[in-house]
Amino acid sequence: MTAVTTLTARALLLDMDSTLVNSEAVVERCWRRWAAEQGLDADEVMTVVHGRQGWATMAALLPDRPMERNVADNRRMLAQETSDMDGVVPIPGAPAFMAALARLPHALVTSADIALSDARMGAAGLPMPAVRITAESVSASKPDPEGFLKGAAELGFAPEDCLVFEDSEAGIEAGRAAGMRVLGVGDRAAALAPTAHVRDLTQVRVEARADGVIALHLTD
Repeated sequence: MTAVTTLTARALLLDMDSTLVNSEAVVERCWRRWAAEQGLDADEVMTVVHGRQGWATMAALLPDRPMERNVADNRRMLAQETSDMDGVVPIPGAPAFMAALARLPHALVTSADIALSDARMGAAGLPMPAVRITAESVSASKPDPEGFLKGAAELGFAPEDCLVFEDSEAGIEAGRAAGMRVLGVGDRAAALAPTAHVRDLTQVRVEARADGVIALHLTD
């Protein structure tokens, strides 16, 4: 018999990369190239990049580097990533999941900027939520909770009424710091002790209840 776990919330806050959109190939290409330019171990770099804005990743890896260089490199990296959609596809189950949320309170909360989020959601064939928190919306990168708190506020819900969907350590930490429960998506999230975990979005069934509660039924 298939086991089912049910989580409930009034609003959902959705990370993009590796949660809704598989952009891992592009991220690998761009960041391994940057690592080589800096003389850094690419495998070590890849353990840090997920979930953060680029400048924050650079600051974590090169703490003595002037921030203006990080900001300049981040701008260059964003342009490279935005022009490279080779291999960008939806996470399994994402199209049906997003269709089920069409009339429900939800927001995208991503470390990407507007242009990159437009490009990746478009390449994956996914609808852009009406509420979107991007790099331009915040003063601090994940794992700071600012983005999730802004997403909740724009939707008009208290943090405790929101459920975060995340794949990365930085993102899961940000959701927890915002006082929210976190559904981990994908292999990376499994080891990070989220509230609950799914392999991908094929394991999530959305039920909209009459009282405004969103029930998420998670299957093994």
